[in-house]
Amino acid sequence: MRSLSSRGRTATPVSAHDQRPTNSAFRTPHSALVAVALLAGSQAPDPWPVLDRASQTYQSISTLSADFVQIVENPLVGAPDTTRGKLYQMRPSRFAMRFAVPKGDRIVADGRYLWLYTPSTTPGQVIRARIPDVGTTGPNLIGQFVEHPHERYRASYRRADSLPEGMADVVALVPKRGDQPYSAAVIWVGRSDGLVRRLEITETSGQLRTVMLSRLKVNAGAPGREFTFSPPSGVQVVDQ
Repeated sequence: MRSLSSRGRTATPVSAHDQRPTNSAFRTPHSALVAVALLAGSQAPDPWPVLDRASQTYQSISTLSADFVQIVENPLVGAPDTTRGKLYQMRPSRFAMRFAVPKGDRIVADGRYLWLYTPSTTPGQVIRARIPDVGTTGPNLIGQFVEHPHERYRASYRRADSLPEGMADVVALVPKRGDQPYSAAVIWVGRSDGLVRRLEITETSGQLRTVMLSRLKVNAGAPGREFTFSPPSGVQVVDQ
């Protein structure tokens, strides 16, 4: 808030007649108490109960599926790129995104490799990367933000927000380690169920990636075929 300025006022000399007792000394403590109360009331809530609940909820999930809308904003490219499709997860190390727009694109973590198949932008090839056996959550969009959050992040509570599925608490995360592919993230955690329903990820490249999840189904099974990938004939495998 902007403070009122005293510039432009003319200083008034203090005469002997002005030096009479006032009750300002009695008003000051009251004003100070009011200010302290206002400051205390304006302090942001603790983010950790929200994150702890999200972490506990995540640990109870064996399978998850959801519709997703992903928006990638790159200041060097221009207009945002919007994609959509279906997301699947099977703990501990299987994850998949099957894109409906652009149709045919897939991201698959089969427990051993991460496959990035995007014929819409790089036809004729698929990128394959080995998933580390230990030390990471693997290529898991949700798990990387709610598994062991105390060890991995500095957190702050942003606000409460209203989503189509109900109220959510918004928490900002900054990685403690500098070797992550993102510099910050914001997650929306549903108050009714503790599920992560939206993410905003600021990548080190400068891109802002927003993922919105809907129609979440928990522990209802997931098709095994979604967690396997066989390169189509003629497609080159590029190992990373």
